Amino acid sequence: MSAALQESLLDVVDETRVLPLRGSVRRTELSRGAWIDVRRGWVSGSHALFERLESEVPWYAEKRAMWDKILDVPRLLAFYGERAELPDPALDRAKDLLDDHYADELGECFATAGLCLYRDGRDSVAWHGDTLGRGKTEDTMVAILSLGAARSLHLRPRGGGAAIKYSLGHGDLIVMGGSCQRTWEHAILKTTRPVGPRISVQFRPRGVR
Repeated sequence: MSAALQESLLDVVDETRVLPLRGSVRRTELSRGAWIDVRRGWVSGSHALFERLESEVPWYAEKRAMWDKILDVPRLLAFYGERAELPDPALDRAKDLLDDHYADELGECFATAGLCLYRDGRDSVAWHGDTLGRGKTEDTMVAILSLGAARSLHLRPRGGGAAIKYSLGHGDLIVMGGSCQRTWEHAILKTTRPVGPRISVQFRPRGVR
């Protein structure tokens, strides 16, 4: 059975379960002190979680100044700050497991959750690092849970270099750590391929955006 098929079967079971991280995370060292952790199929039954979030989260659209114009942000957004109640118990469980697994290395807890809804291949996020706040000068972590259809997360060294990509969906987890936000950039690029909707949940420590 292929890994992709196995992940999709885990995705459609009725019960949503967030699985342990210990012994199941694969780390890839990048350059300049950056690294990536990946845990495939971290959330089983993630399709049910996707449907709950899609229907229950108060999604909103934003406009931002880009290229001397005011443009629509090409995705829908939601944000849960410190001490805010998360929109589903599975996300509380995910945060607890992330805090437990990364407590010694990170030295603090994950504090906020940002959500993005990519409705189809036209929705995207441009090349960037999460450098608003402490991420601009300090090592930190950003943990992303991907739900729904798989999309490629592209990463490249800041200032130029070969890009790499990870196809993420069906309850996959990726954690960008070390200097990754300062020394690398990441993006979800537009695609003309027919793709279904995707939700990403970004857990961040305090003061990182």
